[in-house]
Amino acid sequence: MVDTVRHVGGWLYDQVLAGWEVTVLTREHQDIRPLEILGARVVDLDSALSTENGLIPEALVASAELYSADERIRAGLNRLLEQGSTKFSMWGDGIPADLAARFSSSEYCMSRAAQVFKRHALVAAAVPAPVIAPTESFRTSGFTAQQSGHLTSV
Repeated sequence: MVDTVRHVGGWLYDQVLAGWEVTVLTREHQDIRPLEILGARVVDLDSALSTENGLIPEALVASAELYSADERIRAGLNRLLEQGSTKFSMWGDGIPADLAARFSSSEYCMSRAAQVFKRHALVAAAVPAPVIAPTESFRTSGFTAQQSGHLTSV
């Protein structure tokens, strides 16, 4: 959860402000307040993966580390990529070679409000004296946030 707030918290907040329904899937059973500060709805990852007829998000953002570590996540994300209807972004080091060609580097310039809310979320997550850069970097398969929709973060 802290990783999500640290790497894409400002972006998630700005998507909520733009009218997106933002859902964060998490395995961590701890205080979800930092994600709620950003306006995200939090759902247990195992519950979401066990639902066969779940909502297919228009956009998805995931940690490269989680993608590499969890076969269920990898299979589900690859299935969405093959369908081509979900725009996909990933943060962190170690994006697998099989995905690297599909992604381009992206830098998101957060709104001032997103920077403030991201700082509050990190403080709520017990991150001491968080430093908030004005941009967040990740790799994307072509996501643009010009309309509202459903965004899921893993």
